Amino acid sequence: MRIATADRHAVLDSGMPLARPDAGLQHYSEHLHMLRRWLSPLEVWLARYGDGPQGEASLPAVARVALIDADLADPALAGVRDDTRPADDAVWPVDASAAYRWGVTYVIEGSQLGGAVLYQRLAGPLAPHPLRYLRSGAEGPGPRWRSFMLALRAAVKSEGEIADACRGACDAFDRILAMT
Repeated sequence: MRIATADRHAVLDSGMPLARPDAGLQHYSEHLHMLRRWLSPLEVWLARYGDGPQGEASLPAVARVALIDADLADPALAGVRDDTRPADDAVWPVDASAAYRWGVTYVIEGSQLGGAVLYQRLAGPLAPHPLRYLRSGAEGPGPRWRSFMLALRAAVKSEGEIADACRGACDAFDRILAMT
């Protein structure tokens, strides 16, 4: 999936509001609003399933939209302009295979690795904002990512499943790229 999404990943990394070297609280607010518009419908869609990456043996759910909302409500963002654009209204496939959803979830989980890098760079300059969404908890995103990748490799094995997972990952990137 890394190879299938590499070009999209590079474009996204350079196009996000926090990619700016002088990123401030306004950029963080824009970043959060974009992620919220992308993640909110994804969380609802993924919650419909009980298998694959959403199965019983999956990692504990992370309420990412709630973390975004807490960051947006923080007093440090008082007076920062809100982004009121609506959430992504494109419909995710109802009959998506577990492999496709592994691909989508790969992008969501992977975004937390980038968030940890951004947290390290921005924690000082954007203080006193706690940057809850970027922080990813005390242990950081590494252990969760390793567990996710082990589960993904165990679940997505055949050529068809790998291709379907790559389609899901590419679709997830394409949806957020459309918002940049």
